[in-house]
Amino acid sequence: MGGSFALALQATQIECEFVGLDHHNANQERALELGLVDRIGSFEEIQGCDLIVLAIPVDAIIATLQRFSQLKADQTIIDLGSTKEKIVTQTPPHLRSNLVAAHPMAGTEYSGPDAAIPDLYEDKVVVLCDIEQSGMLQKEKAKEIFQRLEMKIVYMDAHEHDRHAAYISHLPHVISFALANSVLGQEDRESILALAGGGFKSMSRIAKSSPKMWRDVFAQNRDNLLQSIASFEEELAILKSAVEEEDFDQVERLIAKANRLHKIL
Repeated sequence: MGGSFALALQATQIECEFVGLDHHNANQERALELGLVDRIGSFEEIQGCDLIVLAIPVDAIIATLQRFSQLKADQTIIDLGSTKEKIVTQTPPHLRSNLVAAHPMAGTEYSGPDAAIPDLYEDKVVVLCDIEQSGMLQKEKAKEIFQRLEMKIVYMDAHEHDRHAAYISHLPHVISFALANSVLGQEDRESILALAGGGFKSMSRIAKSSPKMWRDVFAQNRDNLLQSIASFEEELAILKSAVEEEDFDQVERLIAKANRLHKIL
């Protein structure tokens, strides 16, 4: 996410120096090799930047925000976390006006500097949460940045964001991880390679996502995630019951109902 953000901003010809920091030295070196950043800086140097973008796991976002001392009134922090409520509520009060809580609805199953792509954010939605708590300068700076990236800006309450994200973003990952594990538990490698078609590959693609990142997301959005899993289990039970009872007319109706989703998408 961070590397793609840097590449996308560089493509807009914005005049600034890109300073990077990662807790893995190999990632720092690779980011320099790929031109994602101009140089690697210390935490103290990052803390002095005009714009600070936190493209790290959600627990790390909260921990990093606690490390910042008093920032200047004209500095902006944008976090790109997939959850929002705990981030905004656990931001130190003296930093809240500096922070713009954002969730770009973009990403791939890959991570690290080599996963950076320049058009990741183009034509995607970015959700800005509890924006009224951000400073006026920070609001305008964030809007300018996301408009440069050609993103569609949506405003939302952080609590509502996390509830919706549980269904639309987090639940699909749960299903993909569970699907991958169920197949790994039943099929050997040769059968998987021979029989896995486009449908399975599409559904299991995001099972390649970062375990650490998604562990933190699931932990932060636990209650909403459990509700979304329960809702999915109810729908799965209805379909399972129809198959068990050989009511394939009902199966067809359920599939037809599901087809309506893509009229919305």
